[in-house]
Order: sequence, then C-alpha cells, then structure tokens
Amino acid sequence: MLEYPGEHLVLSGVTHEEIRLEEARTRKAHWQRWGPYLAERAWGTVREDYSPYGNAWEFLPHDHARSRAYRWNEDGIAGICDRHQYICFAVALWNGRDPILKERLFGLTGNEGNHGEDVKEQYFYLDSTPTHSYMKYLYKYPQAEFPYARLVEENRRRDKRSPEFELMDTGVFAENRYFDVTVEYAKNSPEDILVRIRVTNHGPDRAQLDLLPTIWFRNTWSWGNGARRPVLCKTSEPAPAIELEHDQLSTRWLVYEGTPNLLFTDNETNYERLYGVPNGSHYPKDGINDYVVHKASHAVNSTEVGTKAAAHYQLSLASGETATIRLRLVDRDPADELIGPTFDRIFAKRKREADEFYATVIPAHLSPDAKNVMRQSFGGMLWSKQFYHYVVRDWLKGDPASPPPPSERLSGRNHEWPHLYNADVISMPDKWEYPWYAAWDLAFHCVPLALVDSEFAKQQLLLMLREWYMHPNGQLPAYEWAFGDVNPPVHAKALPQFHLVGEPQGQRRQERVPGWFPGPGQYRRLRPERAAAYRRLHRAGRRHRLDGDVLPESAGYCHGTRQPGPVLRRRGQQVLGTLPVYCQRDQSPGQRRYRDVERRRRFLLRRLAPTQRRTHSHESAVDGGIDPAIRRGNAGTAGGPQADRLQAAAGMVRRKPPGSDEQRRLHGNSR
Repeated sequence: MLEYPGEHLVLSGVTHEEIRLEEARTRKAHWQRWGPYLAERAWGTVREDYSPYGNAWEFLPHDHARSRAYRWNEDGIAGICDRHQYICFAVALWNGRDPILKERLFGLTGNEGNHGEDVKEQYFYLDSTPTHSYMKYLYKYPQAEFPYARLVEENRRRDKRSPEFELMDTGVFAENRYFDVTVEYAKNSPEDILVRIRVTNHGPDRAQLDLLPTIWFRNTWSWGNGARRPVLCKTSEPAPAIELEHDQLSTRWLVYEGTPNLLFTDNETNYERLYGVPNGSHYPKDGINDYVVHKASHAVNSTEVGTKAAAHYQLSLASGETATIRLRLVDRDPADELIGPTFDRIFAKRKREADEFYATVIPAHLSPDAKNVMRQSFGGMLWSKQFYHYVVRDWLKGDPASPPPPSERLSGRNHEWPHLYNADVISMPDKWEYPWYAAWDLAFHCVPLALVDSEFAKQQLLLMLREWYMHPNGQLPAYEWAFGDVNPPVHAKALPQFHLVGEPQGQRRQERVPGWFPGPGQYRRLRPERAAAYRRLHRAGRRHRLDGDVLPESAGYCHGTRQPGPVLRRRGQQVLGTLPVYCQRDQSPGQRRYRDVERRRRFLLRRLAPTQRRTHSHESAVDGGIDPAIRRGNAGTAGGPQADRLQAAAGMVRRKPPGSDEQRRLHGNSR
C-alpha cells in the first residue's frame, strides 16, 4: 500500500530512474512536479525591488527578509517546492546564540563585498537524480554565534586587491564546534515525499540545537489580484499532522515524527517592525523567529492556524551524537504507518536506484574519486533548478493593493520588456549569488544536463525562444538586471552540442527539436513585429546544421508531413525562395553556392505538378504534388502564370525574355 504501484514494471536494461523520466516526459506521472525549486536568496533581487532608481540590494536587504513577505519568490535552506511554488518546505535552525533564526543563507551584497556579492556559508549539494526521486544536502552550522556583523565590516574594509574574508577565517569552526545538518528527500510516488533530517554534533562538548522543519505558502493573496488565501492547520486524526488547503492543489498533510511544538503564523509583512505602522496580520512572517529567539509567545497563533507553520524540535546532542527527524508530505489521509518500518526501506531503495542510474551515465574507467566528483557535479546542477517568477508588466505598474510605484520605473530598468512573463522552473547559475537565469549560462548548463535529462535540457533551450520570453525584435532576455544586454551567441551553439552529447563516438542523435524557430505557416499567428523579426532571421540564413539534412523542425522549415523546404515569402505576385546558408569547412565557397542553388531548384520542382515537370537527363526525379495555390488559380487546368514563374525559376521552361541579347543573357536560365 505504501509503495508506488509502478515500481515493479521494470524493463530489462532500463533503470528505474529512466522509467520515471519517461513517465514524466509522457505525463503519465508527474515525477518532476516537486523538486529543489526553492531559491536560496530572494532578498536583494531585481524582482523584489520597487525603488525609483533600481537600488535592489538596499531596497530589500537581508535584515528585512525575515519580516517582509516576498512578492515573487520564496527562499530557504535545503528547500523544496512544487513547480508553481504554491507550497514551500525548508529547514530553519537556531544554536541558542544567534540574534536571529537561521532561515536563509547569509552573504554580502554587491556593495558590501570587496569582490561583489558573495555567500558566506558552508553548504554542499551532495546528490540528486533528474526526477528528484532522491536528493541529499549538507549544511554546516556553527555552534558559536554567527558573525554577521564581522563579515560585513571586514570585507567592507578590504579593497579589491585583497582576498575575501570568509566564514572559515572567523574561527567559528574552531575545535570542530559545529553541527552537520544533512537533509535527504525521497519520493515514494510523485505526490508522496519523504524527508529525513540528520543532525550531528562534531564539537567536543554537548550542544543544543533548535530544529524547525518549516512549511508555508507563497504569498499570492496580499497583492489585490483576487487570489484566495490558503490555510494551514493542525490535525490529530487519524495521525498527528499539519493539514494544507490550497485552491490550486489538492489537500495535503505534513506528517511529523515525535511530539514537537507546532508554531503557526502568517506569511505576511511585519509593517510595525519595518515601517512603524499597524500590521495587517496579528501574526506576521517573523513570528516564529520572535517566539524561538525572544521567547515571545504572543508572536505565534495559539489557535494553530495560519499560512506558515514549523515543527519545533529542541535537541541536545553529546559529542559525536546524531539525531534523526523524519517527516512525510502526502496527498492522502495521514496514517501512523507513514513513518514506520517502510520509511527507511524506501530511502534505501531510492538511493540504490540512484546508484544504478549514475552507473549508466558516469564512465566506468574513472577512479572512485573522479566518479564521486562527477556525480556530485550532476547533483549540483540538478539542485540549482529554481522556480523563477517575474512578470515585468505587473512589476512596472505595481499591484492594486500596494502603493503605486515611482513613475521613474516606467522609464527605468527593463521597461522595454513589458511582454516578459516568467513563471517556470529554470536552471540557475547559482541559487544564492545569481538567483536569476542568464541566457548564455543556461545554454552552457543544458549541454551537461542533456547527459542525465535530455528532455529538461531541450525544454530549457526552447523556453528562451517562446514569445513570452524572447523580445519582439528577436533578442533573448539576458538577465534580470538588464534584459536588453547583449547575449553571446551561446544559444545557437548549444543545440548542435545538445544533439551530439552523450552519443557513442561517431554517431549523432537523429531527432528534431520542434519549436526552435516558428515555421513560416505560423507567422500569421505572431504579432507583426515578432513575425518580421523571424523573417529577418530566416533571410539571414541563421540556421545550424546538425547532421546531414536533420535540422530543427521549425528552423525555417515547414511543419507536419510536408517535405523540408526553404521559407517562402510573397512580394506582390512574385514567389521568392530563401535557403539556409551552412558553414561547412569541407566545402569550398563555389561548392556551397552550387549546392544552395541546386536545393532551391529542387524545392521549386517539388511544388509543381508532376505533369508540368520535365526532368533533365542528369536530374533525378523528385516526387511532388500540385501546389494548392496553382489549383486555386487554375481550376481544372495545369500551369498558369504562377506555374510558369515557378517553372522558370526552376530552370525548366525557357521563356524568351524581351529586349536585347544582353537582357536575354542577364535574364537567362542559368544555374
């Protein structure tokens, strides 16, 4: 009852993870609905900046992050969420000495660091499968007070020629006085997620730690857009759990182990602390922080209802001792056996399946150390996925329930990208230092990602070309600090590499990637300025050869069952053909020119009726059909003026041009 029913349907030679990937690709099971899509920093980002002149770092600093509801994205430590980030789960910690609860990673802003922004923490992505059926994360938490102020002051004092002052330099890890906090996730099914948190005291003495696994809703209801407010509440039947009700998702339960103290509050801004005005909620976002750190019992909701909740475990660990906390997020009625003997068996099974999968990816001849490096590298790539949310039009205009933003914003950063609508899971360069996509970084990411999840890599490449991402002039969005910055042409190179990566030597993947460019027949569905941009791309011949005639299905070619052919555009009554211009080192310019002319001629042949085509002795017959336009213009008869023009362009009908011999020579049928 507790195991996913499709587990035993395994084909010979195919790993369980590959089956899950195929089920996700065909949408038979949504294995990738949940994943490590929670950012590690949402404060100090352009999305959360509503200042007049774009001072993103100062508008929402780290000190405000614990008290202010985010508009676009959430953040946390070792966190997961669904692919629309309605529900978030992460870990919070307190060592009894810090001035604040450790709910998010700390680092320096671009203005504070002597080498720019820099995270000042010790954390590691240890493992992940492509479907996130198994994940592992390690965070090292000092037992001494975290040196927030010292890190800022010392790095600010240093110039750019000096090395950075890191957390290790502060001495907080002396004598190994720190906790290892290992967070593991395993999926029993797409909607059944197991969480195991292990805390180890590496110090020489007994130490206390407050561990708070936290679950909350992203705030979608405070902005005046009509979204309904979800609710979290405590339930005891049939098993102790936190019940989650959200109108976009089915009811879920977070089942926990033991008897922790449940703390409930709301994911809403503490206006009183930040601005000195009354709060909209009696229990704002930082209520759990105030309860744990300042012992403020009034800061949490005693009725155990809210939009943010944490299970408060108070641990006391001897030197070398490890404590394990188990939780489970499910979409069915909770039961006591959810955290029982099968719990660890499921973890062991998912870990074993992850080992089997990577055995098919990592070369067998590598040393054990090199294999571990490669596997952890893949784990880091897969952990760096993030739900990225940014609607530029709404961001520029502001929200109905919020004060109108300054007018300077309408002519400031990204005002030329009002069409941009980002609400997708995207591979990030870094979820703390760069918690926003960069188009050229993303193209680089997709090459190694194709080794483990080619479908995700392909969709990432195509995402930047969608009309709600790409600018109407054809430019790809660079990054949120300036979407209009110039992009290196990495995207153009990534597609051929994607088709080559992971294949046996000398072979190439013979598959097409539809949607790389819209086909000519799709132009009428686009806005005029975007259609013009694509026509310019086609006329410039910006296509990239993959293997022989295997090309992106939409890269200037027709969709459906029609034969690949060049883009056609009409200018008055004249039909002009344009063909891709390939750069092949093995052919001279004369050979490439002859081949392109020959392909144009053969394409036009295919557009003619067989009865109107005369095949020369040195030509091979090419199957083709009557052009629909010819049928419409000459019902019941073959030929007509348009057919004559096509035949003349194909070099099949010698029409005597009027005028002098020089004009005849210029207009003659040359190849």
